[in-house]
Amino acid sequence: MAGRVRVTTVDAGPFTMPMSGLLYGASGTITVPSTVAVIEHATHGLILFDTGINHRVADPEDAEAHWGPGRRAEYGAEGFTRAHAVDAQLKRLGYRLDEVRYVLYSHLHLDHAGGMTYFPHAVHVAQHEELRHAWWPDRWTARGYAFNDYAGSRDYEFLELRGDTDLFQDGTLTLLHTAGHTPGHQGVVLDLVHHGRIGLMGDAAHLQQGLDRNAPMPSDWNTEEKLLTYGRLRALSRAGIPVFLSHDPDHFAELPHDGEFWD
Repeated sequence: MAGRVRVTTVDAGPFTMPMSGLLYGASGTITVPSTVAVIEHATHGLILFDTGINHRVADPEDAEAHWGPGRRAEYGAEGFTRAHAVDAQLKRLGYRLDEVRYVLYSHLHLDHAGGMTYFPHAVHVAQHEELRHAWWPDRWTARGYAFNDYAGSRDYEFLELRGDTDLFQDGTLTLLHTAGHTPGHQGVVLDLVHHGRIGLMGDAAHLQQGLDRNAPMPSDWNTEEKLLTYGRLRALSRAGIPVFLSHDPDHFAELPHDGEFWD
């Protein structure tokens, strides 16, 4: 079964923002990636885990229309360029957009679902509660979503999950429900032949420091659920499954990226 799955990553949305936005009580600023995993599955084809920021945010005027007034500066996305968007990155790596068979979402925040409409013919895989919340979010967490990212997706094929799922029933790709940052947040465990199992956990935690300190993030939907998820991430680590977080710069540096693969 060698070579069933391989993965590389790209940064589809750098942010420069206050540390306090990612970790309670922190000071200073930090530049973080928005990690998108590009997964090749021997049977099921090309798969994405998250889609980064929409290309319109690269232009200040377009960003106002797509995200809303002031949000580009609020999120520290001024360093985001057209070349960062996942459609451009895939083309740079030699893929066609219509090759993407599945798009998996950790959640539907604007730095994770921005590329949804680049893939109208893919199967879009999200937790049922995340879809419900994205379309009608609680007021205190609505700022994390950009309705325009998915306003045109009503007739897409969505696979709505409830809880943990072995997506292809072959052990290669398992989605884990990791609520807290949002109601339907999920991560993915890949079973790689040569690198073993790895966990790509999106925003289940934002920085390793937050996980180490058991500190939630100010924009988390539910702190209790987030801390329970932290326990689940630590259980993965104890089981020998390394956990990679989407916005931790050190984690992104450790992962293969830009066409270098783990398999």
